Amino acid sequence: MHNNQETTKYMNGEIVCTCIDYDSEIQLETIELRREVLRKPLGMDFSPDELAAEKNQFHFAASINNVLVAVLLFKKGEPGILKMRQVAVKPDFQNMQIGRTLVFFSEEWAKNHGFHRIELHARLTAVDFYKRLQYQIVGSVFLEVGIPHLCMFKDI
Repeated sequence: MHNNQETTKYMNGEIVCTCIDYDSEIQLETIELRREVLRKPLGMDFSPDELAAEKNQFHFAASINNVLVAVLLFKKGEPGILKMRQVAVKPDFQNMQIGRTLVFFSEEWAKNHGFHRIELHARLTAVDFYKRLQYQIVGSVFLEVGIPHLCMFKDI
């Protein structure tokens, strides 16, 4: 059980960022959000095995007025390293600093839990977003799920 909740004020509303439990009601909602934002545009869906493999990952959600607006997952890597994955913000809430708020919250959570580096595979369309958050590019463009990505990391 994660039970780490922190509230971050945001403009006229309130973004609540939380580390959520696997198989909780909100975690099941995050699957639908990720499906809509990340998978359907590529003509893909999650397999039952992919979703089952997320049991041992850390799940984060951002909500406004108790409505889910963003999601982010961490997967453990080498000791002290997490891989950020499946970051998605509802389309109507993009470009409102919600993704940034959730990333900062998850970085702070990672630091407080003994992790020192976050790595990720960024779609080319998201590279500038991560650069603004101080992530660095390593290596060159590669294909993942049929689209170009770059490896990025940040020491926290």
